[in-house]
Amino acid sequence: MGPLPTLAELRWNKAGALSIAAQIALALAILCNAMFVIHAQIALMTRPTGIDESDIFYIRSSLIGDQGTWASQEQADVAALRATAGVVDAYVTNSVPLTGSGGSVPISLRPDQVRPNTMAAIYLAGGDALRTLDLHLVAGRDFQPDEIGEFYPSHSGSARAPGAIIITQALARMLFPDGSALGRSIFIGLPSSSRIVGIVRQLQVPWTSASGWGSNFSEDSVLTPARLIDKDVLYVVRARPGQLPAAEKSAAAALRANDRMRTLDGPYAMKPTRAYAYRDDLGFSIFLAVVTWLLLGVTAAGIVGLTSYWVSRRRRQIGIRRALGATRGAIVGYFLGENLLIASAGIVAGTALTIGLNLWIAGAFGMAHIPVGYVLTGIVTLILLGQLGALWPAWRAASIPPAIAARSA
Repeated sequence: MGPLPTLAELRWNKAGALSIAAQIALALAILCNAMFVIHAQIALMTRPTGIDESDIFYIRSSLIGDQGTWASQEQADVAALRATAGVVDAYVTNSVPLTGSGGSVPISLRPDQVRPNTMAAIYLAGGDALRTLDLHLVAGRDFQPDEIGEFYPSHSGSARAPGAIIITQALARMLFPDGSALGRSIFIGLPSSSRIVGIVRQLQVPWTSASGWGSNFSEDSVLTPARLIDKDVLYVVRARPGQLPAAEKSAAAALRANDRMRTLDGPYAMKPTRAYAYRDDLGFSIFLAVVTWLLLGVTAAGIVGLTSYWVSRRRRQIGIRRALGATRGAIVGYFLGENLLIASAGIVAGTALTIGLNLWIAGAFGMAHIPVGYVLTGIVTLILLGQLGALWPAWRAASIPPAIAARSA
């Protein structure tokens, strides 16, 4: 049977056909955009930070005592951590990736710029950050001992720009597309300039949100040769491979032995830190996947139910066609073709709805526009779902003996 008689048959079942077409349109729009959002969330949750996450942990320390003792206390702490069994290196800083807290600075190429070129995360690196974090230089060098100074947050109003800085490769490419970043000078929110002496392959900013602070410069970071001198600091420690749990316990014990009056928070390994940082993104992805699967299930159930209903209403018609010589394959093909026409109408409407929904998502959450591949995958999925949903009722219809079907009212 051709498409014209099939369309004539569907005119007598307008409500059911429109209902299935609407379900398919809605399912297609949600499926395509859900796949796109979930893929974006997975890419966000699995992006590398640039540091040796498997062997690094950190401990937050809050000292008690006069400000004049903080520098010597921190030096003693770092020395104790480095002397701990299973530790490769350690240093004191303000932040590390995935922690959600830290500082940022405007980056400019000229001192008189009204608007900076970009923002960047600022990491106080001392002289040991590269070895501790296992950062890889792609150009230049590490800081020299005579370049390393001390930074007191309470004196930040009188801070001077460091003479030397290390930046990430992403920031270097953004500022100097011609590849000439090494040795150039930039301004990091202070009147005087800082010279780029090294470029590391990657160092993610501390913030992980896809649309919050840091999302527009997630790979742009600056390391400065400064030791943080403050009451509240972060000790970052890199353990030897396979010795992380033991090193965590020993490091915490070493810090407590140096000052039992202090408050310690940690140690925290980077793996659970990553899980905590992306907990909301993971929960949202799971929720979206479950809702999408439920919607597909409801759509398939609707197709099965409507096709079964049409079969029961046309038993006599099916029997007459079988008696006139129609094969089982012809009966099955008829119902599958009927379903394909309905699905095609739903897909046309669903494609328009998919694009409209994606435009709203892109505008509301700053996401990219959905690639064509996601729409094509959704269309194929809905067509297969519709055909599979109609197959069982169609096969039942083809299995009705002609004599029984012809006697049915």
